[in-house]
Amino acid sequence: MPEEIEIDTDKLQEAIHEEIEKEDGSLLRTIALTTALFAAFAAVASLLAGGTVNEALALKTEATQLQAQASDQWAYYQAKGIKAVVLEAQKGVLASADKPVPADTEKNIQRYKDEQAEAKKKAEELEHERDEKGREAEHLIHQHHYFAYAVALLQVAIALGAVAALTRKRLAWLGSAALGLVGVGIFLWALFGH
Repeated sequence: MPEEIEIDTDKLQEAIHEEIEKEDGSLLRTIALTTALFAAFAAVASLLAGGTVNEALALKTEATQLQAQASDQWAYYQAKGIKAVVLEAQKGVLASADKPVPADTEKNIQRYKDEQAEAKKKAEELEHERDEKGREAEHLIHQHHYFAYAVALLQVAIALGAVAALTRKRLAWLGSAALGLVGVGIFLWALFGH
C-alpha cells in the first residue's frame, strides 16, 4: 500500500494567513487611497463653498448699497418734481392775478425738470446694477449649496472608509466609494457645469 501523503498543515496555515494578509493589505491600501482622494476633494470643495458664500454676501452688500443710492436718487427726483410743480403753480397764480412772473421762473422750471430726468436715469441705472449684483449673488449661493452637498457626501464616504478599514469589509468600502464618487461628481458639476 502506498504511503499516505503527508501535508504539512503548519505550512498550509501559514500560506493561508499570508494570502489573507496580502488581500487585507491590498484592501487597506485601496481604502486608504480612496479615502485620501475623497479627503482632498472634500477640502477643495469646502474651500470653494466658503469662498462662494463669502463672495455672494459681498455682492448682496453691494446690492443693498446700490439700492440705498437708487432710493436717494428717487427722493431727489421727487424733490425736483415738487419744486417744478410749485414754481408752475406760483407762475399760474401770478398770471391769474395779472402780476409779473419773474424772468427766471421758466428757466428754473426747466432746470428742475432736467434734473428730475437725470435723477430718474441715475436711479434706474443703479437699480439695474443692483439687480445684476443680486442675480450674481444668487448664482453663487446656488453654487455654494452644491459644494456643501459634495462636502457632506465626501465626509460620509470618508467615515465609511474608516469603518471599512477597521472592519476590513469590502462592502463598507464599496459604499464609501459609491458615496465618494457621487460627491466628486456633484463637486465637478458645481465647479464646471453650473
